Amino acid sequence: MDVILLERVEKLGGIGDVVKVKDGFARNYLLPRKKALRANEANRRVFEANRERIVAENAARRADAEKDAKTIDGVTLTLIRQSSNTGQLYGSVAVRDLVEAFEALGHKVGKAQIVLDRPIKTIGLHEVKVALHPEVPVMVKVNVARSPEEAEMQAAGVDVMAQVFEEGREQTGFTEERDPNLEVGEIASDAQG
Repeated sequence: MDVILLERVEKLGGIGDVVKVKDGFARNYLLPRKKALRANEANRRVFEANRERIVAENAARRADAEKDAKTIDGVTLTLIRQSSNTGQLYGSVAVRDLVEAFEALGHKVGKAQIVLDRPIKTIGLHEVKVALHPEVPVMVKVNVARSPEEAEMQAAGVDVMAQVFEEGREQTGFTEERDPNLEVGEIASDAQG
């Protein structure tokens, strides 16, 4: 299906471009969200008649987004979650969690603006893209940790999981000497005589 784009759509084109997309993408995403019009003669005339207004509205939204981007750029969201000893989270960090973290910091960011390719399932520092406008993307750091102290260490650049494994190796450095004369399951006696 051919459509006329009413705003810039990533990997498709800019305002006024006529592009060919799959029917389902047009019907389920572009048309309901008013990002495009079907490319027929009547819609082309309507678009050309309103082109200046559409471009002006887009420029105004972009200017607002750029202003908001200055406040959000460089923000680090810290999320405290439970995880296993290997750093795998019990659950995951999803878009909803990031929206709540932004609200806690006083920033208004919608679910649709956060571009999370896949849920965050490990502790550590992660980069997340926030698209305040199709032309104004901002990268935000998400610091997922098990405690506030661990979050501070990660923010300072310490690889917490590597440090935990090093400490574990040092602590488990003891070894028992095995008596080769013992049968399987038999316990060595403490009395040496």
